[in-house]
Amino acid sequence: MTIIPRDEHKISRQKISKNALKVLYRLDKSGYEAYLVGGGVRDLLLGKQPKDFDITTSATPEQILQLFRNCRLVGRRFRLAHIIFGPEIIEVSTFRGHHEHISNRENISYQTQHGMLLRDNVYGNIEEDAQRRDFTINSLYYGIADFMIRDYTGGMRDLQERRICLIGDPETRYREDPVRMLRAVRFAARFDMNICLQTAKPIPYLAKLLYEIPSSRLFEESLKLLQSGYGFATYKLLCQYKLFQLLFPIIARHFTLNKDSPLERIIIKVLKNTDYRLQKGMRVNSAFLFAVMLWYPLMQLIGEINNKNNFTNYESSVIAMHNILNEQCRTLVIPKRITTLVYDIWSMQRHFFYYRGQRAYKLINQPKFRAAFDLLALRAEIENNHDLKSLTEWWDRFQKASLLR
Repeated sequence: MTIIPRDEHKISRQKISKNALKVLYRLDKSGYEAYLVGGGVRDLLLGKQPKDFDITTSATPEQILQLFRNCRLVGRRFRLAHIIFGPEIIEVSTFRGHHEHISNRENISYQTQHGMLLRDNVYGNIEEDAQRRDFTINSLYYGIADFMIRDYTGGMRDLQERRICLIGDPETRYREDPVRMLRAVRFAARFDMNICLQTAKPIPYLAKLLYEIPSSRLFEESLKLLQSGYGFATYKLLCQYKLFQLLFPIIARHFTLNKDSPLERIIIKVLKNTDYRLQKGMRVNSAFLFAVMLWYPLMQLIGEINNKNNFTNYESSVIAMHNILNEQCRTLVIPKRITTLVYDIWSMQRHFFYYRGQRAYKLINQPKFRAAFDLLALRAEIENNHDLKSLTEWWDRFQKASLLR
């Protein structure tokens, strides 16, 4: 273990949530060990303001519940305490222990035959807890009793050398929770770090383990990957480690050797645009992102249906839209509230060609007009299509004129 004294690190209590400090102090005064841990410590050391402040302690969930009236216990897989301060929730976990020393594991720890943890309520001490965490940079402990940082896994060194390294045997840790492969990529992209060789090597051939993860959880992870302000960098790493291909197989089937197809160009463009908006504090639309990414697979499927059937183009489009969304939802369960908007954005594309009389005014008043127009503009730019560019310019002028009415 390495101890970093107060005068050798830059964590200040002034940058820690007041509610997190309240929890830390009460646990400490009640005779329990209590530490700020994980992303909060990591971000503070990197000079960033954390979004969340997680705490770990020697107190059991039941003991935490007795100390805080505003506490509720959550989770079956990992038993956690959520201490609620209005809109802010401080998550408190009990020190995790090792499984192999438990004599009666049935009710507190359970793994699948492939090694994935389905239940993990084995408690231990801080040293064991450090070994149970995922990455070294997330295994740094800030103590409220002495304001020192405890480093059991070399996390400070990896933070300084900008490396993402798993704790323990990578294959075993990925099998315990395959989402760690996505987290490794996300952290590397977010902090502009390198994934160390031992941590990176198993990812491509273990990527298929993500099929064991509920598709609803994979959807939430996909938003963290692509809509957190560093989506383009994340996308490149996901492709490199064969993870994007698993999350979006319907898109990956259309990848080309030179990576310069309209599909690949529009994905790069929309992710860069999304990153820019997020970095400027602007809102982003998840439905728009999925509508753009799946647009060219949709177009190809419409063409295939038209070639095999005597359907009208409208009928082929309706069938293709449902099929594309249904197929994508097999790997990522996109909520209906989003798929409905994706459908609307796609459906409006054909209406842009009919702008005579009152149709234009009706279209411009549709709730998703702006998102649909942005997709039209992206298509015109990516395809360098004169007709689409002229159409985009017309609708752009019409919008501006309508605002002046």
